[in-house]
Amino acid sequence: MFDIILTIAVIGALGLGFVCLSTRRKLARLDEERQRVLQEKQMVFEFMHDMVEALGEGLGRDELYQRIVHAATLSSNALSACVFVATPDGRLRGTAVEGLFPPQRRLPESSRVKLTTRAKFIEQVLRSEVLESGEGVIGAAAQSREVILVEDGERDDRVLRHDDPSLEVKSLVAAPILFRGQLLGVLAVANPADGLCFNETDVSLIRTLGEQAGLAIHNSQLLDLQLEKRKLDVDLSLASNIQQMLLPTAFPRVPSLDIDACYLPAQKVGGDLYDFFPLADGRLGVVVADVSGKGIPASLLMTICRTNLRHFGRLYDSPSRVLSELNRSMVPDMRGDMFITLIYVVIDTKNGAITFCRAGHEQPLLCRRDERAGIPVVETLTAEGMAVGMVSEELFDSVIEERRVPFESGDIFLMYTDGVTETCNDEGIEFSSGRLADVIKTLRNRSARELNQGIIETVDRFSGRLSTYADDITLVSIKRD
Repeated sequence: MFDIILTIAVIGALGLGFVCLSTRRKLARLDEERQRVLQEKQMVFEFMHDMVEALGEGLGRDELYQRIVHAATLSSNALSACVFVATPDGRLRGTAVEGLFPPQRRLPESSRVKLTTRAKFIEQVLRSEVLESGEGVIGAAAQSREVILVEDGERDDRVLRHDDPSLEVKSLVAAPILFRGQLLGVLAVANPADGLCFNETDVSLIRTLGEQAGLAIHNSQLLDLQLEKRKLDVDLSLASNIQQMLLPTAFPRVPSLDIDACYLPAQKVGGDLYDFFPLADGRLGVVVADVSGKGIPASLLMTICRTNLRHFGRLYDSPSRVLSELNRSMVPDMRGDMFITLIYVVIDTKNGAITFCRAGHEQPLLCRRDERAGIPVVETLTAEGMAVGMVSEELFDSVIEERRVPFESGDIFLMYTDGVTETCNDEGIEFSSGRLADVIKTLRNRSARELNQGIIETVDRFSGRLSTYADDITLVSIKRD
């Protein structure tokens, strides 16, 4: 009997040891993945910053392409890179090259002695190459609109083999450069400096760099039409384009919900943001944010905030956990004079509830009918929280508060930025949240869109506005049918 008990104990201990080992391995993998994501995010952020600087300096298109290949080699640790630009007839022309990037066609024997250095010779050959869609790895990436990874150039029939050993392709990644579905070109990097092959992490990075390059090239095309205008106006137009791409053009259709959003920038480029994204179990994530500052830095910060928020929103059910992770991931990328206030909401229609967290943002309003009094009432929903990027992680996490409230038929949930309540009239009196609550009660039976329109009209009458707003105005109204 004692032997049996001892055997069971030993087996249990071994099992526990295996579990602990497995847990440690999982934690190590998670930490490694987190470090990889942070490193990739930093590379992309620096790439975006470099592209914005290039556009801000008024560089020509060829110089911009050269910046792209240079940044690509630095980010991916590749020995060479090349940008192939899509021509109007659907072909691809080599435009900018960094390092000894292997030509995609056979080298002409007669022209080898015309240039004094190999690098200049290779660059001339690449610039003279015009590839067909579907031709080789570059053409295949353009045709499929997908990133192509060549792990072993010697075994891939799409790779051209040169007699010159310095032009051997050991590994290659080719990513299409797209903007809103339009092919602008292909970004390719060849041969990692460590002699190994590119991996899926490199593929993910080059894919993202290709996407950002597409945005930069597209905005460069816009800038070419405006270079004779004022430089400041050009920069603001670029930032406005970035911002408009972040704002949803259509609102989600969720059973039993009537949703509308309204955004009115005070200037050509504002600092407000709203977004909707579906979550598991039919829930809906909603965010309203206000970025300090204006222009390109604010637009870039909004881009990173939106991407990270969507990512963490799908990872964690708790809004407070989402904002904690958002703050932790964004603090390293933010300047000392910049911060973001926001409110993140999860709407659960199945259980008739709203769960929300505030990061220093305006308190939301909830309008419902008081059954005993028989009149509508508007409640200001309070919850503690500090702005993202303003304080340390420890202080942010200790202050953030999550709150859950019922959301039943006939209820109205309103989120807004301070541009609404802080709008002043000629006497310097603010519109205030009290007046906003009165408007909601008056217009409670209208649709969400009509409610937002009614609020804007009331604010305009109050302020006597003749032209522009003093601050950005954002409204998100959600009504439960």
